[in-house]
Amino acid sequence: MFIHAIYIFIAYLVDLVVGDPRFLPHPVVIIGKYISRLEKLIRKVFPKEEQLKRAGLLLPLLIVGGTYLVVALLIYGAGLIHDWLAVALEIWLISTTIAVKGLGKAGMEVYQHLKNNNLTEARKSLGMIVGRDTEQLDESEISRGTVETVAENIVDAIISPLFFAVIGGAPLAMAYRAVNTLDSMVGYKNEKYQNLGWASARLDDVANFIPARLTVVALLFVVWIKAFNVRNALKTILRDARKHPSPNSGFTEAGVAGALGIQLGGLNYYGGIASNRAKMGDPYRKIIADDIINTVRIMMLTAFVFCLSLLTITFVINFN
Repeated sequence: MFIHAIYIFIAYLVDLVVGDPRFLPHPVVIIGKYISRLEKLIRKVFPKEEQLKRAGLLLPLLIVGGTYLVVALLIYGAGLIHDWLAVALEIWLISTTIAVKGLGKAGMEVYQHLKNNNLTEARKSLGMIVGRDTEQLDESEISRGTVETVAENIVDAIISPLFFAVIGGAPLAMAYRAVNTLDSMVGYKNEKYQNLGWASARLDDVANFIPARLTVVALLFVVWIKAFNVRNALKTILRDARKHPSPNSGFTEAGVAGALGIQLGGLNYYGGIASNRAKMGDPYRKIIADDIINTVRIMMLTAFVFCLSLLTITFVINFN
């Protein structure tokens, strides 16, 4: 188990240093293509909306199950060639399921544009990582959108895949990414996906349930280390986390809001349509660009603390 934790820590370091090179095909992109193809096939075979409720089970069953099977077979095949090839493949595949470097880079790109007083480019950069309309946002709203995205993805893009890698290595970590990708593509409660995507959305909620709550422990420790307001962070999590439309994402958003003494949530526009997101935290002050860099630092240190905790716990279990 300790050796397995070492592989996961190395995978974390690979992501931190290398990230996702564009010249290599990213597994999540491949998964997304197969989701699109399967959705078209399902809609063709089950053209009536009432049929899609049951057909929606096929998406997680085939995509998640297929992803696990393919990755497991790849690692098994690599092991037949050489044990170290299987280890290297396992480490690389796990590294592709986490996005510490990518998430930090995306947040810092927006931050740099704001620091250069380039609102146009800041809006464009934010528009690449959020679904809301960004064309009319001022500096504070751009900062809010960036903080919310980085904070929310601490669970989805980092802790959850690491959690499942601990349990089942690269196959289970990649299966989780398939769950998460399904949710981001079809897990919407709108007319198009309310029947086809319901199972994918529910599975994502279930998959993130434990990791989201484990993240709270690591995040509060980081907030304490960084001398932010840990007491207010805990209070805000307990009071506001469940206001979030997701049963899991609100924990990190509320924690960051409380730690920094800001209020997240509020009015957003999607395709020109207003949407009021539940507010988390208290508006002690206006959100500024520096809140982005503080959130990125919290995110990166939370990932490190979680990985280091895995090593420590497995070491103690293994050698006692």
